[in-house]
Amino acid sequence: MTVPVPCSQPLRVRRLGCREYTPVFAAMQAFTAIRTADTLDELWQVEHPPVFTQGLAGKAEHLLAPGRIPVIQVDRGGQVTYHGPGQVIVYCLLDVRRRGFGVRTLVTALEQAVIDLLAAHAIAACARPTAPGVYVGDAKVASLGLRIRQGRSYHGLSLNVDMDLEPFTRINPCGYPGLRMTQLRDLGVHLTPAAAAEELLLRLGQHLGFTRFGWVEGLP
Repeated sequence: MTVPVPCSQPLRVRRLGCREYTPVFAAMQAFTAIRTADTLDELWQVEHPPVFTQGLAGKAEHLLAPGRIPVIQVDRGGQVTYHGPGQVIVYCLLDVRRRGFGVRTLVTALEQAVIDLLAAHAIAACARPTAPGVYVGDAKVASLGLRIRQGRSYHGLSLNVDMDLEPFTRINPCGYPGLRMTQLRDLGVHLTPAAAAEELLLRLGQHLGFTRFGWVEGLP
């Protein structure tokens, strides 16, 4: 992959804990709308209570039986996915135009950070050029969805760590009927979500070209 030019500014990493999806979604939109040329780039690490999110290209037929889990229409690319406890979510609030790279570079950085994390635990994973995300064999362990607005990105990556995968059977994940989902626990990687997030965030920051990190709590 192309290595981004090292960035002299620090990357701010926000730990948000477990929060409902809608307020975080609104905060991402607001942060992106008001940021300036001098605003630091940020990664937001969060878990959500059970929720399905339907991307801009989402089709109703991929929602098979959502039951009582809410379905929220969002403005990222892609189809429907599931978020729930035990999943690490990283939202990428980046000025990609300022950093000088496009969507493909950002997608590759997200995928490679997960691949590197798994490799460190002796698990071989790969990306697929026609279906963004990270796969171990025929099963998907991480999903991606992004929005770029005026050269700034939001939304991001979800990594299944130690969760109930049953809700994925209620949808066609990412629009693929029968796609099998997996998680770190089932691959024999026994990390807590917090530990997995720590490993993932550092790797992702490095793949994005950052060498300095500032850790903060809570929304802006």
